[in-house]
Amino acid sequence: MGTSPRFKRILIKLSGEALAGEGELGIDTNKTFSLAGQIKEVHDLGLEVAVVVGGGNMIRGETLAKSGMDRATADYMGMLGTIMNGLALQDACEKQGMFTRVLSAIEMKSVAEPYIRRRAVRHLEKNRVIIFAGGTGNPYFTTDTTASLRAVEVGCEVILKATKVDGVYTADPKKDPDAKRYLQVSFMESIKHRLKVMDSTALSLCMDNNMPIIVFDIFKTGNLRKLIDGETIGTLISNSEEVILDGR
Repeated sequence: MGTSPRFKRILIKLSGEALAGEGELGIDTNKTFSLAGQIKEVHDLGLEVAVVVGGGNMIRGETLAKSGMDRATADYMGMLGTIMNGLALQDACEKQGMFTRVLSAIEMKSVAEPYIRRRAVRHLEKNRVIIFAGGTGNPYFTTDTTASLRAVEVGCEVILKATKVDGVYTADPKKDPDAKRYLQVSFMESIKHRLKVMDSTALSLCMDNNMPIIVFDIFKTGNLRKLIDGETIGTLISNSEEVILDGR
């Protein structure tokens, strides 16, 4: 197998858009199957893998709230969207030979287990991929905050935030040609400069519990495996005060 993986237990944060079809809506089965394949590749190395999936491809509570809907109602609708995504990812994972469990913060016994921390840990110990759905079960919290909370609760070593970009930049690289990619940046710097990595609640929770985050492009073939193998991929966000910019 070569060198040992750099982590034992990880949490992958997937946005709903990662599963999305045309116009970033609905579920694209090919994309979902491809993501499951990348999860299998690292799971087969012996890693214990947890996943938090968003619901932006189904519905965005914040957007509905801005259009006049009650915010709590809109957020609950968004949480239901994450459960649909969780079931789609579960199906794709199981079709590739993995044993999985969807654990929902909103009780829905017919399709998912209720989230219980000790049960989640036991599933990981039994080499099952667990998919956390239903957000935190509370309105006004994002799935980024869910990822931070669950990673801390079940003892993960790192959060791998899977995105469409190759890391965190000093500015929007699409708008500013002088924007530089961070190789490493602190939680405090991310919050202070509003780098749009995660919301401040999620970042603060990770900072207080010394939970590092790596932001990387999961759509570049092999990136997840390379990251697990120890290559410098994406941007590391941690409690280290050292800031390192990509010199290219």
